[in-house]
Amino acid sequence: MKKILFLLTVLITAFSCQQKPKEVPPRNVKKYSIEQFYANKGIGGGLFSPDESKLLVHSNETGIFNLYEINLADQKMSALTKSTTESIFAVDYVPGTSDLIYSADKGGNEIDHLYLRKADGSVQDLTPAPKEKASFFGWSLDKKTMYYTSNKRDERFFDLYKMGIGDWKASMMYQNNEGFDLAGLSWDEKYVALNKSITTSENQLFLYELGSKKMIEISEKGKKGIYGGSGFSKDGKTFYYLSNASKEFQSLEAYNLADGKRKEVFATNWDVMYAYDSENEKYRVIAVNADGKNELKVIDNQRGKEVDLPEIPDGDVASVSISPSETKMRLTVGTSKAPSNLYVYDFKTKELKKLTETLNKEINPEDLVAAEVVRYKSFDGVDIPAIYYKPQQASAQNKVPALVWVHGGPGGQSRVGYFPLIQFLVNNGYAVLAVNNRGSSGYGQKFYQMDDLNHGEKDLQDCVWGKKYLQSLPYVDPEKIGIIGGSYGGYMTMAGMTFTPDEFKVGVDIFGVTNWLRTLKSIPPYWESFRSALYAELGDPFTADSVRLRKISPLFHTDKVKHPIMVLQGANDPRVLQVESDEIVAGVKKNKVPVEYIVFPDEGHGFVKKENEIKGYGAVLKFLDKYLKEEKEMKN
Repeated sequence: MKKILFLLTVLITAFSCQQKPKEVPPRNVKKYSIEQFYANKGIGGGLFSPDESKLLVHSNETGIFNLYEINLADQKMSALTKSTTESIFAVDYVPGTSDLIYSADKGGNEIDHLYLRKADGSVQDLTPAPKEKASFFGWSLDKKTMYYTSNKRDERFFDLYKMGIGDWKASMMYQNNEGFDLAGLSWDEKYVALNKSITTSENQLFLYELGSKKMIEISEKGKKGIYGGSGFSKDGKTFYYLSNASKEFQSLEAYNLADGKRKEVFATNWDVMYAYDSENEKYRVIAVNADGKNELKVIDNQRGKEVDLPEIPDGDVASVSISPSETKMRLTVGTSKAPSNLYVYDFKTKELKKLTETLNKEINPEDLVAAEVVRYKSFDGVDIPAIYYKPQQASAQNKVPALVWVHGGPGGQSRVGYFPLIQFLVNNGYAVLAVNNRGSSGYGQKFYQMDDLNHGEKDLQDCVWGKKYLQSLPYVDPEKIGIIGGSYGGYMTMAGMTFTPDEFKVGVDIFGVTNWLRTLKSIPPYWESFRSALYAELGDPFTADSVRLRKISPLFHTDKVKHPIMVLQGANDPRVLQVESDEIVAGVKKNKVPVEYIVFPDEGHGFVKKENEIKGYGAVLKFLDKYLKEEKEMKN
């Protein structure tokens, strides 16, 4: 639920016209099974080995995420781990060795530990306390120390620790008694950057001097907004940060540690998502959230000019990583038609080499659909951006059913990119409109704040008007439109089915919040630093806000549900407890309305095992075919 904060400006003037999808002649395509879609390979990471001959990645090609190395010379991928129960995610190579660090939890419980895997295959849990949640925080300048955060002292707060490479003994660097979020560490270990949440759209940023214990506020008095750390220069003179204070856009700023002067480093008409410098500061990488799609820039710091990235047909460069020698660059490139692939680029030879093929070879990408950015007006004239997928077989003579898709959050964003469930549904004849309702990130500070203390009301109307937008399309069956979403999107699904029961013919709730009173009282302890900000946006369940929170909780309005619902839930979910789904299912069943319910005992907040994705998402299509496409109002 924690918001990822991005900003934008000029909503009304820039996007006052409704955007319709491009007109493409209909064509028949081959239909693929859920097994075929999930035979794709998910791949992530891409860390250079010390000699820069390999990349460390994690992939789910066996059905669960494990670690692999890709040889850059011949593109061969070798398995390093063979877990069959828990997903394992790459962190990095230990500097100067073939040893590596990885992260894993237990059954999706989000209690991540850091593990050392040695070259001989032996594994050591470096953060073994039972309830300890740990995160990698980087390597020291001399590459002899690993930094990490841990809540082992107090499960509410994350302290900063260091471990010597070799002895792996932990020592605390900063004890976090005030509930700050750690946002950076200077290379000389002099300063720790700290964030203090006020609301979900306002915070304070500080530099804490470890020696003198002096606190320096970076956020400016009278300039409210979001501030985030973006690293220190190697010479110890500059602290970089992101901010949208007193403006709509998030930009990259520099703070001079000697005299406190500030200057703008980079700004554009979209949010700067992140920025960092390569190992020796030759290059600066800047990522911009450009209308739901990544726009990456690599700046040559010495020349002050942007590097021409290699062109990849129909490719969206999601992220890059520059090797320590600054001679190679790993690119993660995806499209809405295919999962991300990894490439490596040589700055000297200009050679671009593709390392992976993630799309199942049985699937012809021409049978899939390219995502489009569209906009429509909501009930009050506000422009709502959305990502749209039109089935290729749809036409005025062959009208198709449709789904309003709602992202997680609150404050998330649907973006252009590949999601196999969406492509699976579109391939099987469902139009999908992924709405970015008010309160979504990426469209400006004003738009982002529009849903504060207003959830389940105006944001829900944005979804209803998304349905109306779909009804305006000549090839969509106006009587066959449902709603689907996960987490906060699952909440919006059930809000739609309870508060606007005549609007959507079906609802698919994927681990959605249904009782805000319980959820806000039972947030994980390690979210303590964000609790007050979350309450400021949604409401405090321990105050008079509880009246409104009960009003907007679907659980207490299940008697209003008229149409079939499906619920998917992970038993180990620490954010949306299983009882949320248990109770909403029981409540709706009392109405004699068709309900289908699947619980995965080995999943948390999000499904990562292929067998579970195949079972759950395959069942979603069967449910939709039965109750939306065919409109069978069968009773339980």
